[in-house]
Parts: sequence; structure tokens; C-alpha cells
Amino acid sequence: MIKLKKRSGIDKMVNSKNDGYYLIRKRAVPEVLKKVVEVNKLLASGTAKTVNEAVSKVGISRSTYYKYSDDVEVFHDSSAGTTLTVLCEINDEPGILANMLAIISESKANILTIHQSIPLNGVASVSISIQILEKTENINNMLDRIEGTNGVLKMKVTECERKN
Repeated sequence: MIKLKKRSGIDKMVNSKNDGYYLIRKRAVPEVLKKVVEVNKLLASGTAKTVNEAVSKVGISRSTYYKYSDDVEVFHDSSAGTTLTVLCEINDEPGILANMLAIISESKANILTIHQSIPLNGVASVSISIQILEKTENINNMLDRIEGTNGVLKMKVTECERKN
């Protein structure tokens, strides 16, 4: 997953409180933004010495890079202090929610709230608020494992709140 800062034009320069984020799956991110992330990785690792060298390696223009460079980053690189709210539809069967919670625990994230609706037609809605800690392991892996849990029919991250 990649997080994108929501820009609000002139308001962004005047009032930084108007910054927000979109949380989208990697497969939905335009290729150009993935390349901006790659340029940032090349520069951070020292593989490329200059922006010009890095953008040439990944195939985007410098102006494109500079347009998005401060606004695109890989989600798990700076996620400590973040609260995620995950909404799932699960089969009404014993153990499914317990398996989901075990994955969160194994990933060393903190469960803040759990709300499960009364099942209708054998399907329950579950909302879980998860606090990401410094010690939390790969968040993308955790979310993929939850989504892949037997009995989880649908999963969506509905909220991502970063504590400053």
C-alpha cells in the first residue's frame, strides 16, 4: 500500500491542517507514482547519486518527480502511531474473528476496538481499529493475511489516522 497526501492547493501552503491522506491498494496506484517511490528508494539507498540519475533509471521526468516527491511514500515506512480501521464481512462461523485477531497480535499491532454486527444471512460485519506501533511488523503482510483468512469474504481499510 502507498499513502498519498491529499493536496488542497493554496490552502496547503497557508494551512497545513488541511493535509489529508488517501489509503489505496498498490495495484490501484498509477505507475508514475510507483516510479516516484522507486526514485526515492534509489536516492535513499545511495544507488543513485542525483535526482537526474534516479529519474533516468526509472523512466520519469524530473518535473514529474518533483511534483510528487514529497507527497508519495510507501505506507509501512512511516506508519508508527497510525490507527487503521478495517471493515470486514465474515462468515458467521466459530473461529474466524479469533483467527483475524491472532494475525493482528502476531504482527505486534494493538487492537483498540472491535465491533461485530449481528449476523444476517450467515454474514457478519466486523470493524476493527488497529494501532500501529514501532514494533509492528509488515503492515501490508498483516492486511493481506487478514484478507486471506478462510471465512473473510471482504475487507476494506476504511480509515487511516496518523497521530502527530
